[in-house]
Amino acid sequence: MNKNIILIALVFTMTTAFAQYEFKTTIDLAQTPVKSQDRTGTCWSYSTASYLESEALRKHEKPVDLAEMFIVRFIYQDKARNYILRHGKAQFSQGGLAHDFIREMGRHGVVPQSVYDARPKGEKVYNHDELAAVLQGYLDGVLKAKHPSLYWMDGFNAILDVYLGEAPKMFAVDGQKYTPQSYAEKLGLKAQDYIELTSFTHHPFYYYFVLEIPDNYSNGLYYNIPLADLKAQTDYALEHGYSVSWDGDVSEKGFGSKEGVCILPENEKDKNLFKSIVREVKVTQDLRQKNYENWSTTDDHLMHIVGKAEDQKGNNYYIVKNSWGNKAGNDGLYYMSEAYFLMKTVAIMLPKEALMKSVQPDVFIPVSLD
Repeated sequence: MNKNIILIALVFTMTTAFAQYEFKTTIDLAQTPVKSQDRTGTCWSYSTASYLESEALRKHEKPVDLAEMFIVRFIYQDKARNYILRHGKAQFSQGGLAHDFIREMGRHGVVPQSVYDARPKGEKVYNHDELAAVLQGYLDGVLKAKHPSLYWMDGFNAILDVYLGEAPKMFAVDGQKYTPQSYAEKLGLKAQDYIELTSFTHHPFYYYFVLEIPDNYSNGLYYNIPLADLKAQTDYALEHGYSVSWDGDVSEKGFGSKEGVCILPENEKDKNLFKSIVREVKVTQDLRQKNYENWSTTDDHLMHIVGKAEDQKGNNYYIVKNSWGNKAGNDGLYYMSEAYFLMKTVAIMLPKEALMKSVQPDVFIPVSLD
């Protein structure tokens, strides 16, 4: 049991009198400390950075602290280009997905947090409200010109320089010089190694398709498998030492943001919600599909699955690392029930080497070809 889980156990002991849940950790994978995305819509970058930090730990057993905003900066650029080329008929926002991080890592590499803090004005808390508004206004101004100049991106980058600081091209770690690309190589992080899996019936199983969610501006491909396989694959990866990147819905009443428990109760109005273990919905493939198509299940948050646990009645849960700081949930971690996972998971990402033989595609298409 690592130090993070020990701290979590201590915090959880103090809250069991309220929540009436007693958890026993059954799988505890290497993880870095919980961070906070503060007032930004960049959970996708924090969750994927956390995931890759665990990947680096798995490969080298040495902790790293990756700069989330380094990748965020390049995604702002990529989204801006897409927005202009599509004449404004595209989404430009702070949101993103795991494959966006992986793609930009393939193109530009990664850097440590110590090298790129992205708070050049001395701010203590990340806040992209003004930045996003300024960038949006600039792009809409470019569109009004009817024929964009060849240097509009220079102005866009100048705004990013002011709010985030210039992206480093060379830096030193432990006395060794790196470029962002060579640092990613040192950590063994390759964009071509990862695949995203999902489970929806409006596309055939065992084929790739572009998942229809608002933040998939880059038309990322997902490999579609049955729901039972999605769960089995997640369990298989965790059991074999691979953590899992998670994309899903946290807007449900059963998502206890303060309690640190995520459940799918049969009765959402139950007064004992989070005070005792309640009956949960029996999730089927058809019910999951219905919730997706009527927008009851939405893509609104990304997190990082780092282990498993069971409650005092033997029910299984996934231990999920969030990016809302260590004051949220149980020292930043959440216990997600299997029912919640089955209904509210939009997609997962993991390395191809963690795939079960039964779900391996005939042709492996990574989330990034860069």
